[in-house]
Amino acid sequence: MSGILYVCATPIGNLEDITLRALRILREADIIAAEDTRQSVKLINHFNIKTPLTSYHEHNKAQKGEKLIRLLKEGKNIALVTDAGMPGISDPGEDLIRLCYENNIKVTVIPGATAVVTALVLSGLSCSSYCFEGFIPNIKKQRSEVFERLKNEIRTIVIYEAPHRLIATLEEIYDNLGQRNIAVVRELTKKYEAVNRGKLSDIIAYFKENEPKGEFVLVLEGISQKEIFEKKKSMFEALTVEEHYNKYLNDGKDYKQAMKLVAKDRGISKREVYSILNKN
Repeated sequence: MSGILYVCATPIGNLEDITLRALRILREADIIAAEDTRQSVKLINHFNIKTPLTSYHEHNKAQKGEKLIRLLKEGKNIALVTDAGMPGISDPGEDLIRLCYENNIKVTVIPGATAVVTALVLSGLSCSSYCFEGFIPNIKKQRSEVFERLKNEIRTIVIYEAPHRLIATLEEIYDNLGQRNIAVVRELTKKYEAVNRGKLSDIIAYFKENEPKGEFVLVLEGISQKEIFEKKKSMFEALTVEEHYNKYLNDGKDYKQAMKLVAKDRGISKREVYSILNKN
């Protein structure tokens, strides 16, 4: 009978945030697979846990993943932990989870702290709907694609960033998305936890004068409905009403839908659209 993979959340800073269930699982598991054993051993030693540690990270996940699957098939129970927070979010844990499902091995989650939700709630921005980007790729083309996609994102946006790249990333966000409200959260749950809230330009100026230190989570407000309307309006102002209407017809809309969309885009009534079209 196969063992179980326990995806085990660990504290993102303050060790008191460990759950009682997580401590029990870490003690009862046959093996703890850790993204960085040097980090995880601090937690293990603090709570006097004797379970053997093994490394499972981005650079050994192909070979080590197969080995862990073999152990699970032999009936061993494995607790998967990341450096901090929930395994599988911005780390190779998702690959091991997928391997387990491919091999019909049971997976369960021991919930707990995660930086994305903690920062979102702490930000003071809208929490009703959000998108999580994790770390933005370093490759220029891929970064451009991410920012292009986020330009019209109406949900609150959460991004992870390292201190040495913080200012450059904030400037890229400003250049691509324009002025927005943002909360820059650092050192969550730790002694020097801090939240810098305000306009992007002000936050950039702050960190140019104050060297970024610690791990950062950026919580950025999405585009407002007003901005979307203004963007659409400026985009269609170059077209006549008839050209605008024909564009929607060419896209497969019927005449009623086309008139309704033209009116909405231009901020005028359907009656006005009808009148202009019939004059022509």
